[in-house]
Amino acid sequence: MMEQYGFKMKKKIMPPTYFFILLGLSILFHFILPIKKIIFIPYSYFGWLLILFGAVLNLWTDALFKKHKTTVKPGKKSDKFIIEGPFKISRHPMYLGMFCILLGVAIIHGSLSGFIFPAVFIILMEKLFIKLEEEEMSKFKAYKDYKKRVRKWI
Repeated sequence: MMEQYGFKMKKKIMPPTYFFILLGLSILFHFILPIKKIIFIPYSYFGWLLILFGAVLNLWTDALFKKHKTTVKPGKKSDKFIIEGPFKISRHPMYLGMFCILLGVAIIHGSLSGFIFPAVFIILMEKLFIKLEEEEMSKFKAYKDYKKRVRKWI
């Protein structure tokens, strides 16, 4: 068991696992159960920009966690409060990056079924991680003002 935010709980599945499962399901659904195509070439190419943006956002955010020598893993106590880089536009830039990648894949495929998975990702992150993370971050005095200035997603 691990302790998370003062509660004893079993080891949790981490956000990247949810991301990769949903990514795989999105691709699988595109080929097995494509529901009405709604985005066509050349508009579907916009998905590549979202994928690139999401990947850069995740790598940049991860580099900041390493630079500040703090944890990226939900459930681990954080002793640092980062407000630079992508944290200026989103309180949860890694989740935003993963969402953008899922949305980019849905746009590239263009099938209506692919858009289910970015929405499911947001719901899962909100329910399983974000609420607890924001409670943990509220221990920092500056977090209340930061929360007023910076949106949760974008």
